[in-house]
Amino acid sequence: MSAAQQAKVKSPRQLWMAVLARASAAQLQAHLADLPPLPAHRVLRGPEAGLVMVRGRAGGGGAAFNLGEMSVTRCSVRDAAGQIGHAYVSGRDAMQAELAARIDAALQNPEWHDRLMEAVITPLAASQQAAKAELAAKAAATRVQFFTLATMRS
Repeated sequence: MSAAQQAKVKSPRQLWMAVLARASAAQLQAHLADLPPLPAHRVLRGPEAGLVMVRGRAGGGGAAFNLGEMSVTRCSVRDAAGQIGHAYVSGRDAMQAELAARIDAALQNPEWHDRLMEAVITPLAASQQAAKAELAAKAAATRVQFFTLATMRS
C-alpha cells in the first residue's frame, strides 16, 4: 500500500468522530434518548468557538489557496472512567461540541462502545449517507453534457 493510500485509510475513531461532527445537537440527543445517561464527565477545554481557515485547490491538482474562514467550536472532556473525548464541530453550538466530546469519550470505553455504535453512530452515518446521495442525485439531474466541435463532426 502506497503512502497516499495509507493516508486515506481511516481508523474507527476517525470515522465516528466525522459522524459526530456532522450531527446536530438535537440529532445526538434524540439518538441518546433511549440509552442510560452517559458517564459523568469533567470539561478539560471549552467548549470554545473560534475560526479556522478553509483551504481549497484550483482545478484537480492545482495549488492550494485560502478560500475563507469558518467558525468552529471545540471541546475536550474526561469521563468518570478516565477516557478523554474531543470534538470539533462547525458553527458555534457549544452543546453540540460538548455532547460529541462526551460520546467520543464513551465510545472509547468497552462497556459503552457497542451500545453507542448501534444506537447513535450507525443510524446517524446511514442518514448522513442518504442525505449525501440525495444531494448528489439532485446535482446529477442538472448535469449538462458538453460536446466539442470535433465530437459533433464524427
